[in-house]
Amino acid sequence: MEFPIKITVKANSKKEEIEYDDEKDVYIIYVKSPAKENKANMDVIKLVSRYSGKPVKIIKGMKSKVKIIDIL
Repeated sequence: MEFPIKITVKANSKKEEIEYDDEKDVYIIYVKSPAKENKANMDVIKLVSRYSGKPVKIIKGMKSKVKIIDIL
């Protein structure tokens, strides 16, 4: 895994998980929170931090479903 990472966020999902799409070379992050009031972004940070064991920062795409994140 190289950093920074391109992700696509699927808000309002029934599940919370991380998948990798080989064809598009992008991680898909499913979160239960809505994409309002920064809730989905916060859940993305929490989920990826829990998965990686390291702090995470959204570099680009705070208001978009396509984001660039960095694992610190």
